[in-house]
Amino acid sequence: MIVFFFLMIALVVVVAAVTLAVIGGGSEAVLPEAEPDRVADGLPETRPVVRADIDALRLPVAPRGYRMAEVDDVLERLAAELAERDARIAQLTAAAAGPAGPAEEAGHVDLTKDGER
Repeated sequence: MIVFFFLMIALVVVVAAVTLAVIGGGSEAVLPEAEPDRVADGLPETRPVVRADIDALRLPVAPRGYRMAEVDDVLERLAAELAERDARIAQLTAAAAGPAGPAEEAGHVDLTKDGER
């Protein structure tokens, strides 16, 4: 019977110690504040995305992996910017080529002096 009371007192002491450890005994917080799990260093809004922005990008991790909505937002933004750049490159390439002459359009270029053969 003495062993039973001893075990009960030990159990109460252990439960009290664990409760105080979890709740915290002082005015200071035992655990630090949790940081929000949003993209901390997202893509720039005021300029086009560069390679360094992608290298520095860290997507937040959720309990079962990445947050799909965050990843979808980033991928949509990248896709839109890449499509805009591709269109601009095509436009500049077409402008740089300029109007081609009739011989160049047919694939024939006269390389002889004064057009002689």
